Amino acid sequence: MPPAPKPVPKDYVPAFFPKRQGGARAAGGPEEPRTSIVVVGHVDHGKSTLIGRLLADTGSLPEGKLEAAEKASREEGMPLEYAFLLDAFLEEQAQNITIDTTRIGFRYKGQSFEIIDAPGHREFIKNMVTGAAAAEEAILLIDAHEGLKEQTRRHGLLLSLLGVSRVIVAVNKMDLVQWKEGRFRVLEKEIREYLGGLKISPREVIPISAREGSTVMRRDDQHLPWWKGPTLLEALLAGAGKSQQSPEGPLRFSIQDVYRFDARRVIAGKLESGRIRVGDPVIFFPDRKASRIKSIESWGEETPLREVGPGQSVAVTLEEQIFVERGHVGALPEDPPVESREVRARIFWLDTEALRLQAPVTLRLGTQSVEARLVAIDRVVDAEKLEAVTDTREEVGRFEVAEVRLRCRRPLVYDAHERVSATGRFALQRGPRIGGGGIITFAEYPASLAKPVTGEHLTWTEGRVSQEARASHFGHEGAVIWLTGLSGSGKSTLAVALESLLFRRGIGTMILDGDNLRHGLCADLGFSLTDRAENIRRAGEVAKLMAESGLVVISSLISPLKKERESVRASCRSAGISFSEIFINASIAECEKRDPRGLYQKARKGEIKGFTGIDSPYEIPEQPDLILETGKEKVVESAERLLSHVLNLVRLKEEDREGAPGPGGQI
Repeated sequence: MPPAPKPVPKDYVPAFFPKRQGGARAAGGPEEPRTSIVVVGHVDHGKSTLIGRLLADTGSLPEGKLEAAEKASREEGMPLEYAFLLDAFLEEQAQNITIDTTRIGFRYKGQSFEIIDAPGHREFIKNMVTGAAAAEEAILLIDAHEGLKEQTRRHGLLLSLLGVSRVIVAVNKMDLVQWKEGRFRVLEKEIREYLGGLKISPREVIPISAREGSTVMRRDDQHLPWWKGPTLLEALLAGAGKSQQSPEGPLRFSIQDVYRFDARRVIAGKLESGRIRVGDPVIFFPDRKASRIKSIESWGEETPLREVGPGQSVAVTLEEQIFVERGHVGALPEDPPVESREVRARIFWLDTEALRLQAPVTLRLGTQSVEARLVAIDRVVDAEKLEAVTDTREEVGRFEVAEVRLRCRRPLVYDAHERVSATGRFALQRGPRIGGGGIITFAEYPASLAKPVTGEHLTWTEGRVSQEARASHFGHEGAVIWLTGLSGSGKSTLAVALESLLFRRGIGTMILDGDNLRHGLCADLGFSLTDRAENIRRAGEVAKLMAESGLVVISSLISPLKKERESVRASCRSAGISFSEIFINASIAECEKRDPRGLYQKARKGEIKGFTGIDSPYEIPEQPDLILETGKEKVVESAERLLSHVLNLVRLKEEDREGAPGPGGQI
């Protein structure tokens, strides 16, 4: 049974309910939007001083904070030290470094901002992953005297990795270089070239002196008469509220919790993108359960809310009481996210212990938290030199960037980062520590959404034996080998040969033949285009389930249309199953010459309608994983090539067997 929602006392006002601010609800939504900014840079380049200056200049400090900082500065025998406004601990002041990620808000000209102070010291850089993963914009700070340092370059790389492409560069401590324009222009050119290599085009590169307050909020015509661009706050204001995606992007409603409030079952969460309206049909992933928005809950509003925009925290009730929980994501039926167990991503690893293949980690994306393993390393980039490492790798080391595939214990709901940043970036946790983070680089969206599941009592059931444990037990991975080609091209002949060759090598295998399926599972289907598409869908689902059990499934079906084959490929990839499309290539003339059952002859006479290759199309695969020219080579030659391809796909290396969990182990 699903867990009951949490009861809420009658007099409790949930924090997620929209409230009036200053007597009227803020325009644009129930919660005032904030632009989140991560401030990064080398440890000694003045981040804390800059943040303290921003807070002081905008009048955003709590009462008494400025006086306390002035007193601390006097005790140190120095002018006001703006860094003291943030460095709350004496230990941090003594070390002159900021240890923990700090979040603090300020307002300027009616716009709200949230600063994420990401530490720059090498030993505390891992905290930056958490900070940058929530940022919409970054201020990259550079010391005008010291220039670009190793950490500055790493921070730029990390911003690129986490998809924070809106960057303002602040060249600080211009007073230490006598306010010279020449020095600034040299650094501006250097940083633009470096960030350009990371595909980041900074919005502004601004000369400042945080200590003196020059070009932070006020202009300094005495020292910087040559600067005609904006101040730092003017640049921030110009980009405020402009998210990296269109505000009208696809609906992504991340569920934070479910409450029982009076007689209502209230679902609370955040709109990562898109808009939500009363009456909208919404499907919740994973499990694809559907309902409609009955109401948008608010507190103290005379007129009930009918619509809420992106970036807002929101609470809703549904017309049908379906089971949803923290970690689920709501979307509109016509624009769903990806629901998959396998993720292709680019990660940045920070932990001292390398991330090895098959090593378990916790993947955190929004409110989702799933166990995952690194199953493939496609490319590694040296974080210092930004050069690709070409040798085969078994691990991702500290401060390395890698393009990888991660396989999750249960389905993850996500988007490609370039489409929806909030559901396209994640953190990786090892034990209690953040080990790294990354962005999702590829998402194979479904061409159409299957009919959603309704009802309270349907959930996905996970067994205790993982795919990795099955592979270790059997000595090979499961996979779907999809043989496609015209009738008579040799699919069934090669499928039977491959099954025998694999079985003799101790590999569990099974043939799924199109004709055989029509005797049972698909006996209710005819040969219309709709029925043939359903035939392929059912065959693909059965093949996927059998491959999940550890078998190498050999599917022998004509499957004439590309979209149907790609749908099966996407379904297998979503489940973390290897899929290989094999094109059995033989000409119509060759197939008609063989024609053991006389089907082509009947089709030519009009006795069979809709026969593939005669009066129904066959779409040749554009990029198959293997092509077998059965009209030009002998059966034994094609079978040997096919066997070699499949063995390379499913066989485990000895170290993979030794490192994988036992049959009862968790992923």
